[in-house]
Amino acid sequence: MKELPVSDPGTPDHGSPTRYLLWLVRVQRRSVVGVAVLGSLFFLSQALMPAAIGRAIDDGVAGEDTGALLRWAGALSALGVLQMASSVTRHRLAVFNWLSAAYRTIQVVTRQTTRLGATLPKRITAGEVVSVGISDVARIGDVLDIVGRGTGSVVAIVAVAALLLATSWPLGLVVLIGVPVILALAAPLLRPYERREDAHRELVSELNSTATDLVAGLRVLRGVGGEGLFAGRYARRSQEVRRAGVRVAWAESRISGAEVLLPGLLVALVTWLGAHFAQEHRITVGQLVAFYGYAVFLVEPLRTIGEMAQKFTKGRVAAGRVCRLLSIEPEIASTGTRVVDGPAELVDAASGLVVRPGRVTAVAAADPRDAAAVADRLGRYAEGDVTYAGVPLADVADVRSRVLVAVNEDRLFSGPLHDTLAPPDTLAPPDASRAPGTVTLDEAVEAASAADVVEATGLDEHVAEAGREFSGGQRQRLRLVRALAADPEVLVLVEPTSAVDAHTEAAIAERIGRVRAGRTTVIATTSPLVLDRADHVAFVEHGEVVAEGTHRDLLDTEPRYAAVVTRGAT
Repeated sequence: MKELPVSDPGTPDHGSPTRYLLWLVRVQRRSVVGVAVLGSLFFLSQALMPAAIGRAIDDGVAGEDTGALLRWAGALSALGVLQMASSVTRHRLAVFNWLSAAYRTIQVVTRQTTRLGATLPKRITAGEVVSVGISDVARIGDVLDIVGRGTGSVVAIVAVAALLLATSWPLGLVVLIGVPVILALAAPLLRPYERREDAHRELVSELNSTATDLVAGLRVLRGVGGEGLFAGRYARRSQEVRRAGVRVAWAESRISGAEVLLPGLLVALVTWLGAHFAQEHRITVGQLVAFYGYAVFLVEPLRTIGEMAQKFTKGRVAAGRVCRLLSIEPEIASTGTRVVDGPAELVDAASGLVVRPGRVTAVAAADPRDAAAVADRLGRYAEGDVTYAGVPLADVADVRSRVLVAVNEDRLFSGPLHDTLAPPDTLAPPDASRAPGTVTLDEAVEAASAADVVEATGLDEHVAEAGREFSGGQRQRLRLVRALAADPEVLVLVEPTSAVDAHTEAAIAERIGRVRAGRTTVIATTSPLVLDRADHVAFVEHGEVVAEGTHRDLLDTEPRYAAVVTRGAT
């Protein structure tokens, strides 16, 4: 059996919920076919047991043939062994199918959220993403799990009908006609169930979003006295979810009742007809016992078909949410294919900013929003006429790995601090054989003046989600460590020292240029300490570069610049 998760989940077909589920079946076809075969063997071994018992009664007991009795007893034992073996193997393979579908869905969803980047929070709520990861993957896994038992149920019903037709064609017709009638009577109950399940899932998603927002802003809410207001809103939405859940349970209970009532009526009809046929000597006593066994046995496969319908309904609702997420396209697609040798000159035509390679360029903006807009265009998070080595940035290959934009809204991930700061695929080799210009984690920690935080925490210690145990200044320095350790060709830092004290800021300003030697660095800031250490400063006003030079030259020649950076220093 393969290890999970697989290295490549494949490209999903998200045209519709049904197509997504069929895609999962296709990519897992070997295990799906295996579980279907084992499920068929499991139910067939049970379906043939009443026939073996009937023959044992007719040939062995009524016919007073001990040998026949022993042969049919042996056949019954063999069917029992087959049922046991197929049941154990089927269950293991069904669990594998469930896990494989769940993991594969998580992988394609995670890959899509990474691809969407900044587009994700604009198009979908955090609660909906949480709902996909927590409950929807389980519903999708249930669909792959029920395939084996569902297929076996259909095969068993067909086999029982064939046995009944071979013995008594009226009883066989009752089963062949009765099963479709049962399914037709139960079908109208599925549509309202699906609607209510879909509405319930939407409300759960909204509730998760409210909870996520409430937890993220708890300190702020307490500070402004809004905790009670939002707690009341959460309580009201919880009650809406509860009422929707009751409506789903009501619809589900009607389906569950139909699963018992309708097959029970069919069983009663088959048993009643069989008893009359035996009384009229149209069938033997053994055949009557076998017919009763068939009737009792049919309850389970018919209930399984009803369960399969329920799980497919829930699975389609869950798959619909996954398809909605997978259908979202990034606002800015990274589709460039031209390979450009770097480092090279980076030019933003909208502002007139020219970033020369291998230098630290500071962008001081009268309005911080202008600096953020420039950073977004340089990192291709917003459309703009930006060129790299004269090539439009949209056409440059691997923009995301070559140009890194680090902002204060970036989050620290949960897990060991070492992995949070320098994931294995971005960490430079620690020895002297590494390529010139690459940065080790120790060098990044020193440059960001974060040695005290790292030593106090420990690189192997677990960090909570978003680094909640750290202060704002500590989180900012750790984010800077991560950006420096990634060591891209172009690093764009937006206000990287806004939350640290002046002494720490001076140390960071001095070290960034040294650790980024040979690389291109852009720093959006109005801090005089950082500006003074930059090789080149561009002053932006009303979205355009209106003055350039060193920090000291601009202080002497540009009063507007002096007013902005002086205000920034106070």
